Amino acid sequence: MTTAAQESGISLSPQETPEAEGAAKQKKLALVASKGGLDELYPILIMASTAGALGWDARVFCTFYGLDLVNKKRRKKMKVAAVGNAASPPPINGIEVRVPTILGILPGMNSVATWMMKKWMKNSNIPDFDDLYQTCVDLGVKFYACATTMGVMNVNPDDIVDNAECLGATAFLDYAAEADVSLFI
Repeated sequence: MTTAAQESGISLSPQETPEAEGAAKQKKLALVASKGGLDELYPILIMASTAGALGWDARVFCTFYGLDLVNKKRRKKMKVAAVGNAASPPPINGIEVRVPTILGILPGMNSVATWMMKKWMKNSNIPDFDDLYQTCVDLGVKFYACATTMGVMNVNPDDIVDNAECLGATAFLDYAAEADVSLFI
């Protein structure tokens, strides 16, 4: 009890003491990255960096195509799919332009869609992919490569970036079970 509480005869439980107020439980974010397109991985990094900036314990489990997020060889080749992306392309200068899906099969359209995405992010003052990933690492976000997926996709531990660890689904589920927010993207 504090002195003021003692004088007034009020009894405070341990959770109500001023010391307990400052010792709030750290929030946890569990993200599962399951897709490997540039436009599918940017949201993961935005959520993870935001959580890290807020002081949350944020962890990202990369499985199936989401493994590209931490794969040294494949992360430099990420693209935006021009076919099968119902929301593509984004508005250009605020003007809604709908391109027929059939045009997405033309050679070079994935490169055009990727260029558009990168330009859209740059114009919105969002760091490029590598810088945003490094921001996450600097903020303490932990990245994991799914051990099972690595076997399925023939990815060697040497192919994983240095600041990511190999982890099994069981271990990540233990973390996710205690997380305040869990998202599968």
